[in-house]
Amino acid sequence: MSKIQTVSQTASNADAVTSTAQFLSPVVLGLQALTINGKQAHWHVRGANFIGVHELLDTVVAHAGEWADLAAERIVALGLPIDARLATVAAKVPATSVPAGFVTSDAVVRDVITDIDAILADVKAAIDGLDEFDQSSQDIAIEIMRGLEKDRWFLFAHVAE
Repeated sequence: MSKIQTVSQTASNADAVTSTAQFLSPVVLGLQALTINGKQAHWHVRGANFIGVHELLDTVVAHAGEWADLAAERIVALGLPIDARLATVAAKVPATSVPAGFVTSDAVVRDVITDIDAILADVKAAIDGLDEFDQSSQDIAIEIMRGLEKDRWFLFAHVAE
């Protein structure tokens, strides 16, 4: 008679799983919002730096989508769902600084930087909070912070005096 062996969904402990979801979920939502609002900015930017800012915003949007996917897949890999539907993002993420219509490149860069700064606060909280629970998830937050800070720097260079 053979013995049936069950395998748990994750090798991580319950504290690591719930902490990862708690700290990475706001990051996912913020990045999803940046993806949408960054594209809005990309479509409506105007002014002397149009080409550079227009193309850079596409890069920022692509990175935000990649990092949202990375963080969301970590949560799901640990066995929990993530709700990043548009209605959830709209309900849980602070309103964007990006306006609905046309805007000069300097203004839109400042608006997108403001949005990035809000996400960076959540990423920093994730790095600090995950330190004692799950360093693999913390590594993801660190990777996202490094990338967001670089994108922020590239944007800032367009308005620095």
